[in-house]
Amino acid sequence: MRILIVEDDDRIAKPLAEDLRHQHHAVEIARDGIEGWEYTQAIAYDLILLDLMLPRLDGISLCKQLRKEKYNALILMLTAKDTLTDKVLGLDAGADDYLVKPFELEELAARIRALSRRSLETKPPILSYGKLQLDSTADKVTYDGEILLLTPKEYMILELFLRNPERVFSRSEILDKLWEFDKVIKASDRTVRTHITNLRHKLKAVGMSADCIETVYGLGYRLRGAKD
Repeated sequence: MRILIVEDDDRIAKPLAEDLRHQHHAVEIARDGIEGWEYTQAIAYDLILLDLMLPRLDGISLCKQLRKEKYNALILMLTAKDTLTDKVLGLDAGADDYLVKPFELEELAARIRALSRRSLETKPPILSYGKLQLDSTADKVTYDGEILLLTPKEYMILELFLRNPERVFSRSEILDKLWEFDKVIKASDRTVRTHITNLRHKLKAVGMSADCIETVYGLGYRLRGAKD
């Protein structure tokens, strides 16, 4: 998932971002409501973790603004306020869930999984390509029962192809979707090629066809039609 954390307290935002990155998510941090709004105008996020009390533009106002503009990301409110009124305000503003600080990272991960399950019709938890399986709820990839050890970026690239079979992705599209905003500038087409080459080698090592990720010259890459 591509996740935006809108939180002005680095003591919360930085460890949270690090934990989510370890779970194979691309994560950006905005430190006030206006910056959060600007990020959402540039990138289509899957999930926004939104603090209620923010400088310049509060979380309730930002949430209302996003929903008014038909922004479809899941929104999980993070706040120190624990009154029924505050929860109702957040949910009425368009938030999908509400988590009170302080919270354990395990609880947040469970909430994120629960929110993700709401869209299982379009995003099934287990993606298959012949004997290859990616279990997005367990962050696990197997081929014929054997676990593949992938880097976070290799995992994210494979998931992108499995969720979009036969769609061609250019290198710039892959960078935009899977690399964090502040790292896209430092990355390059060569970065994408290297990750895909390494992923191909790992898939071939467990018995898959070497051309399962096909290069479409002049356009980009795609997953070939499913094979056994």
